Amino acid sequence: MAGLLLNAARPIANPTEFATYTETIPASDVSFKMIAIPAGEFAMGSPETEASRKPDEGPQHKVKLDAFWMSEMEVTWNMFELYAFKEFEKKTAETLGATNLLNNKNVDAVSRPTTPYVDMSFGMGKNGYPAICMTHYAAVHFCRWLYAKTGVFYRLPTEAEWEYAARAGTVTAYSFGDDPAQLGEYAWYFENSNGKTQKVGKKKPNPWGLHDMHGNVAEWTYDQYIPDHYKQFAGKTALNPVVAPTKLYPHSARGGSWDDDPDRLRSAARRGSTPQWKKRDPQLPRSDWWLTDAQFVGFRVVRPLKQPSKEEIEKYFYKAIKDQ
Repeated sequence: MAGLLLNAARPIANPTEFATYTETIPASDVSFKMIAIPAGEFAMGSPETEASRKPDEGPQHKVKLDAFWMSEMEVTWNMFELYAFKEFEKKTAETLGATNLLNNKNVDAVSRPTTPYVDMSFGMGKNGYPAICMTHYAAVHFCRWLYAKTGVFYRLPTEAEWEYAARAGTVTAYSFGDDPAQLGEYAWYFENSNGKTQKVGKKKPNPWGLHDMHGNVAEWTYDQYIPDHYKQFAGKTALNPVVAPTKLYPHSARGGSWDDDPDRLRSAARRGSTPQWKKRDPQLPRSDWWLTDAQFVGFRVVRPLKQPSKEEIEKYFYKAIKDQ
């Protein structure tokens, strides 16, 4: 079911055109751009000759993917707080005179975090900055809320989709080449971040127009992290692969962060979550499900070209959430 759902039909505004578009979240002035990512095939993982290569990046193997959209930027606090804090969503709607758009039982049925005791950006910045410190569970619930708000099935990318989009047709360690000396033009990482996240979209995009795929925050994918998962595809072509989660840890995060060295920002670099990412929960804040102590992790969303049925979507969210 998961493989079918992730690539399963709802037409876009202009069903004759698969193109980049901008979505505005109802009852708000918050919008985000979705970049059209073409269907294609690529070599997933890294070659044995790549500098700083880790064992979990191989063997390199062919992957074929259907077309999808991916958000141009990482999810910002502007977007995430509309979901996370119902009173903030209500206040925004009142300011715009759009409270009538809040009467949505589907939205009300989506669970949200309890209000934390502290500023979960930890003073790094909110307006235009990537949202951080959410669990994989919270990132999935955000997607569920966004679906309830817009009627469009947004979800987390699979690991394969993420790497395909990050590479954007390139075969080098980074989307701009193999030389980490160029990272400063494309990414926020340990050497240039001043010890914090930075506003999204301030560095050069990759060839497909996606910003911050390298650095700023590491990004949740939907997949369970399995170190030796690639070995089953040696000499084969994987079609829309996905590792549906079956347990709480570990999930795969990609892209590296503001607190990482260049090797973790490579397109093929993988990272699995651990319980230490939320070691101070539930004391900080009040929920063991929603928020973490990992100031380096955020996410972005994707949308499959063909939208699954309502029943399939509900099964997807149910499975993703019950396995957390």
